Amino acid sequence: MSDDTAWRRSPGPGPLLLGVRHHGPGSARAVRAALDAARPRAVLIEGPPEADALIPLAADPEMRPPVALLAHAVDEPGRSAFWPLADFSPEWVALRWALEHGVPARFIDLPATHTLAWERPEDPGEPDEGSEGSEGSEGSEGSEGSGGGPHQVRVDPLAALAEAAGYDDPERWWEDVVEHRGGAGERDVFAPFAAVAEAMGALRETYGAGGRDRDPVREAHMRLRLRAAQREFGEQVAVVCGAWHVPALRAKTTVGADRELLKGLPKVKTDLTWVPWTNRRLARTSGYGAGIDSPGWYGHLFRAPDRPVERWLTKVAGLLREEDRIVSSAHVIEAVRLAETLAVMRGRPLPGLGETTDAVRAVLCEGSDVPLALVHDRLVVGDVLGEVPEAAPAVPLQRDLAREQRRLRLKPEALERELELDLRKETDAGRSRLLHRLRLLGVGWGEPVRSRGSTGTFRETWRLRWEPELSVRVAEAGVWGTTVEGAATARAQADAVQAGDLADVTGLAEHCLLAGLPDALPVVMRALADRAALDTDVARLAQALPALVRSLRYGDVRGTDTRALAEVAAGLAERVFVGLPPACSALDADAADEMRGHVDAVHTAVGLLGETAAQAGPGHSDLRLRWRAVLRTLSGRDTVPGVLRGRAVRILLDEGELGAEEAARLMGLVLSPGTPPADAAAWIEGFVGGSGGGGMLLVHDERLLGLVDAWLTEVPAEAFTDVLPLLRRTFSVYEPGVRRTIGELVRRGPGERLRDGAGQAGGTPGFGAEPDAGRADAVLPVLRLLLGLGDGEDAAESDDDLVGAGR
Repeated sequence: MSDDTAWRRSPGPGPLLLGVRHHGPGSARAVRAALDAARPRAVLIEGPPEADALIPLAADPEMRPPVALLAHAVDEPGRSAFWPLADFSPEWVALRWALEHGVPARFIDLPATHTLAWERPEDPGEPDEGSEGSEGSEGSEGSEGSGGGPHQVRVDPLAALAEAAGYDDPERWWEDVVEHRGGAGERDVFAPFAAVAEAMGALRETYGAGGRDRDPVREAHMRLRLRAAQREFGEQVAVVCGAWHVPALRAKTTVGADRELLKGLPKVKTDLTWVPWTNRRLARTSGYGAGIDSPGWYGHLFRAPDRPVERWLTKVAGLLREEDRIVSSAHVIEAVRLAETLAVMRGRPLPGLGETTDAVRAVLCEGSDVPLALVHDRLVVGDVLGEVPEAAPAVPLQRDLAREQRRLRLKPEALERELELDLRKETDAGRSRLLHRLRLLGVGWGEPVRSRGSTGTFRETWRLRWEPELSVRVAEAGVWGTTVEGAATARAQADAVQAGDLADVTGLAEHCLLAGLPDALPVVMRALADRAALDTDVARLAQALPALVRSLRYGDVRGTDTRALAEVAAGLAERVFVGLPPACSALDADAADEMRGHVDAVHTAVGLLGETAAQAGPGHSDLRLRWRAVLRTLSGRDTVPGVLRGRAVRILLDEGELGAEEAARLMGLVLSPGTPPADAAAWIEGFVGGSGGGGMLLVHDERLLGLVDAWLTEVPAEAFTDVLPLLRRTFSVYEPGVRRTIGELVRRGPGERLRDGAGQAGGTPGFGAEPDAGRADAVLPVLRLLLGLGDGEDAAESDDDLVGAGR
């Protein structure tokens, strides 16, 4: 059959207008059947014309949908738009048909150079213009409106047609009239398009542009491109576009009128490319109004050759079996029967997603919504991530990132996953550097999370998930350089110069060490030294020191020279030591509680810094001694709030700088009748509060517990309500077992015995007077295993060493 003979079978004269629902599998099947029947000489598709050069890539074997056309402004990459396409999108089917049959394919929508330059819609809920380019013909938002005034409400064509047909659910109506049609058994393949065009024509007569102010301009450009194609190919041209636009493309307008609408449109220089997309981003629930809630289900309807319900439920059963749920063939058979019965009861031609979901819940999930949520996430929506070929245009930074991903075997995936890294291994260390560099550039591919196993500096855990928008972030980051390392270095240097807060610069120094950016460190260190020298706020200095000291821990594992960092950290610690006592005087309760957090953080930082302070010179070798002197000053100064004095005493006690007798004496002074109850309660909170093991201290030191017990029983009734909140906050952080043990000790009355002078000969109740040597020996094999000492002939000798070390 010749092309002319085939074309004469198409409906009426002029071009073949195939109005579709974007991302609709029924529309996609109908488009393929219509193109097979009509055999056009050219195929025109709704989309940005600048992407014509990218069409041949759709035939590349490495191109796997879902994918999207990405347009972004060259000078402002963050200004961007997407045109997503799934394998069940009519536009994708039309592209593939044209490429397979050697027929020219062209995009005819408004150029992206105007789309990106046009100011954003007034409606904050409306999609960007790029998403309009692939928005469902039904529209994805708004409600019915009338007239063509400036405040017209956007019309949802699907909702209007569904309401006219007596449906309250547009998706259900679309499934019944389009998705459940026979498809291959349709006698007239053009009839569905004629019916939809007629319905859209009636809607356009009633609602005009339907609140879409840009549509007249877009449709004017489509008509101009259509006329140009007709001059080149004659009438044998097929147009695949949203059904909403079909009446406008059939309208009789002049070339002059269409060109007038396009005059004076703003422009911006743009680049376009293909990028991977995901099913989640096709779903409305993920924030992108592509017109479908269930891309996984629609993809199944498009790909299933027959019996879609049976095949779907079989797929669901397979997923549930993978999750160790008991699902048999009998379950699947019964679910199919139930879905078909529900369809008959609801007057539907075939079971839809609603019927199959109800059947899955009742039969396969036994009424539980927990496994049903898994089915919705994995199958109804899906976690498919598309792929694009290497030949697709990309900014240099994107290409370098792709090379790094291949080198490190770190493949982007749409499904969220956790990645454990051992930084002692070269590949894992490289992965860590790459992820940290991307975070510096604002490309949030991975987020560090707490490791479930070791907490050492040689191990990291990341939660990875690749989202399509990250392609835009990579394009934005391209202004900083052509490689990931170079761009991250330039960004870190710029951020260091512009940072206005000392904590920001110290955090940046930590990021530079984690990301392995030695070229950025000199600039960051100069900025850090300048900010530290000018900042006189002790709280900010104390807040900055821990992050700075943490950075020193990465030197050994990551092979980074941290001597300059150690010198700055030591100098910063000296300034904290000098300024902390005056800064802790005359603080209110909230400020004192905040300062306690700073004291704890500085104490931890000094402990880490003391091991490396010798690198900063002989003047900094006694940082720990200096810090203990500061704590002694805080513990004995009456102008310092009780919570800080109590915390200082506790730290000195833990460090061995203060004996138990002295600690008990200081507590006794604070808990004496002359001290206001609120101040005494604050001192107790500082001493035994927080997560530093204060509860266990009371459990093992009966003298301290007795002092607290005796003081609490003597608090006057009128003051008890004032101190109760502080005490509840102090003891609420203890583990339940610790609280239970303290309660048991108090019930036995250790305070009374202490006041009577009767000691506890057997030690603390519940604990033996001497260590149990047998129970201690039982842990030695585990210790040998952990320390790698082996269990051979030297086992006894190693046991002696371990016991000696323990003593």
